[in-house]
Amino acid sequence: MQLEKRQILVVGASRGIGAAVAQHFAQKSENVISVSRSQPIAGKWIQADISTAQGIQSVVDQVGESRLDALLFMGGVWEDGAFTAQYDFLQSSDQETRYVIAVNTIAPIELTKKLTKNLVKSDNPRTIFIGSLSGLDNAASIEVANTASKFGLRGAAQALSIALYDYKIGVTIINPGNVATEEVLADIKEGRFGQQVPIPLADIISSIDWILTLSNAVNIAEINMQQKG
Repeated sequence: MQLEKRQILVVGASRGIGAAVAQHFAQKSENVISVSRSQPIAGKWIQADISTAQGIQSVVDQVGESRLDALLFMGGVWEDGAFTAQYDFLQSSDQETRYVIAVNTIAPIELTKKLTKNLVKSDNPRTIFIGSLSGLDNAASIEVANTASKFGLRGAAQALSIALYDYKIGVTIINPGNVATEEVLADIKEGRFGQQVPIPLADIISSIDWILTLSNAVNIAEINMQQKG
């Protein structure tokens, strides 16, 4: 008997980790819905700016009443000049601070809340967020808005796990160091990051794959990944 395809929503699917994740599940013939501002490389596209309430509602409206088996929040933004010597907190605008926190923290909370009605239709619903090592205790970086947003996302994941316990929705946050996306590899090559061996994209994807194969009796609350070099 052929198993029914999973319905997987990937937020931030036009580049970086999100693009790789969306492409991975599309190649596995899953039904992928890709949320992004610009054209993704895989999945059915919902064009939306999730930094706004209207953008979030647009996603919810277009998903409609369909079942979701997984909400994968792979998006993330940071301040202009972040992770370079040019970054200056005092020069970062209040608007930029609000934007970073809106995308990285508020959007995943509101999307999870509004899409709970879709997730509960699955036999094993999962929500997975991409955080950052900078959101861990004693690991903050100088980028204030980005660090604050990642700390907030960790707290949100912990609280959502409790709030959604009766709905049997698993909530996981993955906190990686630098991941080998095209952007990070370019930063290393051009000297904006120090020489290092970033975490392979395949390791992030394998972790997500593994979480989605677990039974509904298990919730993985948090995974931290640090590159060796």
